[in-house]
Amino acid sequence: MKITPATVSDIPKLCELLALLFSQEADFQPNYEAQHRGLVHILNNPDVGLIFVARKNEKVVGMVNLLFTFSTALGEKVALLEDLIVLPNQRRKGIGSKLLKQAIESAHLNNCHRITLLSDLVNESAQRFYRKHGFSFSAMIPMRILL
Repeated sequence: MKITPATVSDIPKLCELLALLFSQEADFQPNYEAQHRGLVHILNNPDVGLIFVARKNEKVVGMVNLLFTFSTALGEKVALLEDLIVLPNQRRKGIGSKLLKQAIESAHLNNCHRITLLSDLVNESAQRFYRKHGFSFSAMIPMRILL
């Protein structure tokens, strides 16, 4: 198993992974066209973010992506860990941990000073996973408006 940067040819498989992720999340729904458009934008604009894939026997079995922004609170570049997903039959094999470590290392290399992520309130296993890797809960609560 190896972690590599995603390529445009990976997009169909990445859309499948995102469909799996979004079917598990309360706030999102799978939408192939929307996910495809977002992935193309990120892959074609490395200043926007990075996508990494886990490959096992050359097949994509997981992914993680980071999006970059600038924090006025820190006065520094920061990252949003947007998506991390591993195929169900490949979980509990360390793939998610390797993807997350790659994301953290890449954030460091891109001079990011913080990584923020969102987890479904009821997804306690994801929260345990992220806490195991050094993430902690914030006093901030997410709010949004759809435009």
